[in-house]
Amino acid sequence: MKDDRWTSERLPAGRSARGGMGRGEMDRGNIARHEADRAPGWERSVIEKIATESLKEQRRARRWSVFFKALGFAYVLVAFLLASRSGMFDLPFSAADNHTAIVDVKGPISSDDNASAARIIAGVKAAFEHENTAGVILRINSPGGSPVQSGQVFDEVRRLRAEHEDIPLYAVIEDICASGGYYIAAAADKIYADKGSLVGSIGVRSGGFGFVGTMDKLGIERRLITSGNNKAFLDPFSPVKPDEVAHMESLLADIHEQFKAVVREGRGDALSDDDEIFSGLIWTGAQALENGLIDGLGSEMSVAREIFAAEKLVNFTPQDGLLSQLTNGVGVSVADRIMGLLVTLKLGQ
Repeated sequence: MKDDRWTSERLPAGRSARGGMGRGEMDRGNIARHEADRAPGWERSVIEKIATESLKEQRRARRWSVFFKALGFAYVLVAFLLASRSGMFDLPFSAADNHTAIVDVKGPISSDDNASAARIIAGVKAAFEHENTAGVILRINSPGGSPVQSGQVFDEVRRLRAEHEDIPLYAVIEDICASGGYYIAAAADKIYADKGSLVGSIGVRSGGFGFVGTMDKLGIERRLITSGNNKAFLDPFSPVKPDEVAHMESLLADIHEQFKAVVREGRGDALSDDDEIFSGLIWTGAQALENGLIDGLGSEMSVAREIFAAEKLVNFTPQDGLLSQLTNGVGVSVADRIMGLLVTLKLGQ
């Protein structure tokens, strides 16, 4: 027994008395062989896989980049072609061909809308200055708007017309040319419209609402403090004052007289002597021809073909949309150069 214990105690750790290998030593051996098997080949394999995946990812990124660039180019190309077909760029095949220049006056006339004085004047100026312009058409479809904006367009159109005496300027009415729209049309040498167009409304108006009775019913007290007797002129929450109404009527009458003077200046002897023309009534194109508000029935195509002898139409109206998006956020000088390049492209110079 003593010898057996001594023998067992002297055996190496993990080895049995029968000379075999213990479980702990077998596990350590397996781990050592496993580590020997995976090093260094395991590290190289992982590195190769990482590099391969990285290359694949780069290839995918390049393919997507090319795809999106091609998609963007196709989008711009399609937009350009659609704009060309709609007359936005109107690329001519021959720069030597005479054309009829179109400048649109569409929608309400105000500084914040498409039919602003700045936009219309810029288009008319560019149209007159192009060497191949045979005639200019103001294509009007507007219910009117600001008398100030309309007056600015009238004055500038007359000035530009005097500078370019050899280039006629006609107004062509589409659906409606009322109030400020007709104010602008009066600057033209001739005015044409469709027989069903609505023309006229030569007058001035001002309107609003009064809430005094509503405030009384709701028990609301009006507290208004001013530093001038007329600072709260025609305040909708205060009772109407006869002297304020009289003053407002004098303002409208003054603007109306300006309007009438412009129409008489523009239309001359063609205008009828009937005072109803200036009453604010609106007329059809056929009626407007009878009372002298227009000179004939026709469209921009008939005017371009039969009067200007230049059927090719080129739209000089400054455009928003694609053009403004292309130059949006670009420095002013760079944007101007891009705009100039596109205009040159457009006009075939």
